[in-house]
Amino acid sequence: MALLLGAGGCGSTRQQAPVDDRRPAAAAKPAPQAAVQPAAQPASAAVQPGQYVVKRGDTLYSIALEHGADYRDVAQWNKLEDPTKISVGQVLRVAPPEGQAAIQVGAARGVAPLEARPLDGTSALPQPQAQGTAKTGPKALRLPYSDQNLALLEQGEAAVATAAAVLAPAAAAAGAATATPKPEPAKPEPPKPAAVERDPDAIDFIWPAKGSVLAGFSEPASKGLDIGGKPGDPVVAAAAGQVLYTGTGIRGFGKLIVLRHEGGFSSVYAHNREILVKEGQAVARGQRIAELGDSDADRPKLHFEIRKAGKPVDPMRYLPSGKPS
Repeated sequence: MALLLGAGGCGSTRQQAPVDDRRPAAAAKPAPQAAVQPAAQPASAAVQPGQYVVKRGDTLYSIALEHGADYRDVAQWNKLEDPTKISVGQVLRVAPPEGQAAIQVGAARGVAPLEARPLDGTSALPQPQAQGTAKTGPKALRLPYSDQNLALLEQGEAAVATAAAVLAPAAAAAGAATATPKPEPAKPEPPKPAAVERDPDAIDFIWPAKGSVLAGFSEPASKGLDIGGKPGDPVVAAAAGQVLYTGTGIRGFGKLIVLRHEGGFSSVYAHNREILVKEGQAVARGQRIAELGDSDADRPKLHFEIRKAGKPVDPMRYLPSGKPS
């Protein structure tokens, strides 16, 4: 029994007395941090002239239209195999690369006649008469009617001048009581609406449809004219040119045609019922290119735009005056 108890005592687990470590705790070593990279600049900050940053809702067709370019050229400049695959934030070239800009040859336009002006800044208006030559006669004086004044008039101008100096105060008082009321000035007529100034660079446009104008040019709400009509009415080319685009790739325009003209101009024909031309086709001024319709519109109408270097301009500055004919 004693041996067993001794063996059991040897096999018991010894517990160490607790030790209170009062040494100052070592400062925790901070975890390594990743190097902070400078924030990437937005794509718009690096955009150069002739480039465009794709926004939500853009298509290659709408981008090309806004910059007066052919969408096929834009795809070629940016090496896009599929024109439908562009992404938001992508930077696209919308102008020809250097060395590929088209050179347009045209007749030189006349300039306004020069106006001669003195170099010393003096006015070219006629100078007043020399001092001493201006006529300085006595101002007329209206006297009240009386026998005395009538007698003075019969004596001549000298007597009248003398009497005027003496009777001026009395005449002023009497005239105030007997003065004839002055007629009221005629009211000015309301100004007529100013005629739209024609662009000196304009080419020969005609009206593309014969309906009445429903809405005029008013940026940014309306970038062109809305011309009413019946479904199937003819839509004609406003000027000679080449078909730049046909289709429904631009939201809000329905079946659309875009023509390119000389001088950096283009024209837009939207909401058509049928399109009668193809891309790349040359068209003559007045040629029928579509049928008026209501595609992507609330009523049958033609939305017509004229663009200069890709920017919408008021068509009334280029179309013949009067109603469409």
